[in-house]
Amino acid sequence: MRPRPPVQGRGIISGTGLVMVCLAATLVALLLPVLSYLGRSDEGGSGGGVDVLNAQSVVTPYGPLSALDREFVTKVRLAGLWELPAGVQAEEKGTTDAVRTAGRHLVEGHAFLDERARDVAAKLGLPLPNEPDEQQRTWLAELDAARGRAFDWTFANTLRVAHGRVFSLVAQVRAGTRNSLVRALADDANSTVLDHIRVLEATGLVDYDALARELAASGTPSSTRSSAPPGLTGDPGTVVPLSPPPDPNPDPNPAPSYALPPAATSPPPS
Repeated sequence: MRPRPPVQGRGIISGTGLVMVCLAATLVALLLPVLSYLGRSDEGGSGGGVDVLNAQSVVTPYGPLSALDREFVTKVRLAGLWELPAGVQAEEKGTTDAVRTAGRHLVEGHAFLDERARDVAAKLGLPLPNEPDEQQRTWLAELDAARGRAFDWTFANTLRVAHGRVFSLVAQVRAGTRNSLVRALADDANSTVLDHIRVLEATGLVDYDALARELAASGTPSSTRSSAPPGLTGDPGTVVPLSPPPDPNPDPNPAPSYALPPAATSPPPS
């Protein structure tokens, strides 16, 4: 018998099928990264972030109030609860004019900010603390125990670290808040905190290397925001106003601010 000639069409079809399979595989390989990216964007991208923001916000007559907004108002209050007493100590125990001047700025600045924070909280129905937190009580205890140049050093560096942390939070809130009351409070806080940073640095005692390490270690200001916003209260409760102690010899014509003395240079206490 003579061998049957090969069927030409079958080979052509097999070759064409192989080419089609290769093209399909290539197309899938190209599409997978795009689909994966789109999936990540839906879960954690801008859309997801907006959903979280809306879920954590409550409606007020002054604009939406986010979880970060509420945290900010509370932290302004907390800052005054320990930084105003720290300023009083600096006025009484500071060994240089620069330290005592920084203390006066802290007392005046936080008395003003506390009044603003209480007003904002009352209008928004936000409860506020009346006691500093555990970390702030520890800082106050360290200042209580310090004397002389050791007090100056501890005061300048502890307060400078604290103001550096809150400065980042103020900027974050001011950039993104949709609430007009919080926006105005952030403006006041920004000016006050920057003033305090400057007067603390004018003491000549700030250790900038230690400051940079501390701020780098702490990172972005922490947030205790929950997944759902707490309801605003009609009565936020009794909030005790912060006010500086009475001056036994008040100036009949007080100046609105204090001139900074020349920066002092002093080595750290041994």
